[in-house]
Parts: sequence; C-alpha cells; structure tokens
Amino acid sequence: MGLRIGIQLPEVEREVRWPEYLGMSRAAEDVGFDSIWVGDHLLYRGGGQPERGPWEAWTLLAALAAATQRVELGPLVACAAFHPPGLIAKMAATLAEVSGGRFVLGLGAGWNEEEFRAFGLRFDRRVSRFEESFGIVRRLLAGERVTLAGRHWQAHDAVLLPAPTTRPRLMIGSNGPRMLAITLPHVDAWNTWYEDFGNRAEGFAKLNDRISGAVEAAGRDPAQIQRSACVLVVLDDAAGERPSTPEVPPLQGSSREIAASLRELADAGADEVILVVDPISERSIRQLAEVLAVLRSATPS
Repeated sequence: MGLRIGIQLPEVEREVRWPEYLGMSRAAEDVGFDSIWVGDHLLYRGGGQPERGPWEAWTLLAALAAATQRVELGPLVACAAFHPPGLIAKMAATLAEVSGGRFVLGLGAGWNEEEFRAFGLRFDRRVSRFEESFGIVRRLLAGERVTLAGRHWQAHDAVLLPAPTTRPRLMIGSNGPRMLAITLPHVDAWNTWYEDFGNRAEGFAKLNDRISGAVEAAGRDPAQIQRSACVLVVLDDAAGERPSTPEVPPLQGSSREIAASLRELADAGADEVILVVDPISERSIRQLAEVLAVLRSATPS
C-alpha cells in the first residue's frame, strides 16, 4: 500500500455550515483523498483572538459517514475527557456501523484548559483519567464485558450491543511518554501534529525513530503501528487561516513541489499524511487533485 492521503475539514478557521461540509466531503471523495478528519474541540478563547467554536465532532462525523461512501473518517483526535468511556465506545461502534467500517477512532487526553473550564470538565490528572478511559473503550470495542471500579471512571458489566461488525481502528494522537506507554501495546496507528516535527521530513524521521523505540519498549514490532503525520500546506499566502513560523514552514509551491515533499515524508516513515490546508475550502480540495495525481503517478517529480 502506498502513502495514504487524508484531509482535515475546517474547525475554527471561519464559521462553516453543514452544506459546505457536505460539499467538501464529497469533493474529497471525488478527487481521491483516502480519509477526512474533523477536530474535537468545544471552544477557543483568549490569545488575542475572538471566541471561536466548531460543531460537535461526533455528530458531524455521523452525518459525514452517511453522506460519503468510500473515505475513512475520524476525529483528529477525540478528547477522551469529553465523554464517559462507555459512551465513547458506544458512539464509535455506532459510527463504525453507519460508515460501513470506515471509522477510525483517534484518541487523546485533550490540552485546551479553557474549554474544559467553560464546559465544566475536570482538567486535572488528564493522563490518569485517559488511562482508565482508554482501558474501558478498547476492551468494549474488542467485544469484552467490562467492569472497572476506577478512581476516575467506572463500568459495571458493560457490553456493547449490538456488537460492531468490525472493531474500529484505534489511533493515538500523542507524543508523551506516559501516553505512548499506555496506548502503544494496543493501538493500530499513531498520529502527530505538524508543529511537533517542524513540518519537514527530517524532523518527522527523528520523531518517528523515537516512536519506534517506544513501540519496541511496549513489546511490539514497530511495523505493527501505522505512522500518520499532519502536514501544513499553504495554497494561498493571503488566506492566513493557519499561522506558520520560520521554525514550522508550510509546504507550498507547485503541485509537483508539494507532492515531492509528501514523498519525502513517506520515505521518512509516514504511512499516511493528513493535509491541514490554508485556505480549507472545496476549491482548495479540488485544487489538490493535481497533487494526488502526481503522487500516484509513476513519473518522477
């Protein structure tokens, strides 16, 4: 299997209504993207920016699952603290059913303290809370009956009915040593944000080597964990929807130049790249069709 290409749909770059999400998701299928992703956040405020908030991720994913036929889809990544773990497993199983097995459950512990506070959610001991939640979620999705009297989460003879036809793939969105130790014995994939590796192949290669070491420490073959990298791509400098810095330069240029940079990421160990595009619109998605064509062509760039 070659490099898989996904795309993140808008979060808070601007206010986006359902008809535009529908158009973008169908365009992504039309031009050949392998997956579509949405962020799981509740509210952004502070930092000199106006208050911004996206639509609720799970509800949006259910609608996208029903509106598409081929692409995989998932949260990038779902915050385990936003819902009780049994409910996360139930929602994931339902999305797996609605999507015909195309749902990928990306999980993380969350980081935006302001949204936790605004919505009355506990922000303390996030990794400890995640550990208990993850244990319940993965076991329920594996078909187990789960009882856990945890410090933060509980389950009492919980079971998923109807049982999902196939277990959704599990993906961890974290580089933290404790989070990796908790999840790498069990997940199918690992994802990292572009700022964590400088948006360049050489930075990804170094981080990927560290992840491979963590996979081995977890008692697994590194080849068992798929590697997924979010990548910032700028198509129009005037858009300014996603900030970039000299330390984290975006990919930009011609379709062949962007495709060449994505090939370098594949050579550095990425099995999947998820494009975070500035601007993110149906027009941008269709413009990227040429990048996909170059990547899938046998002609060298």
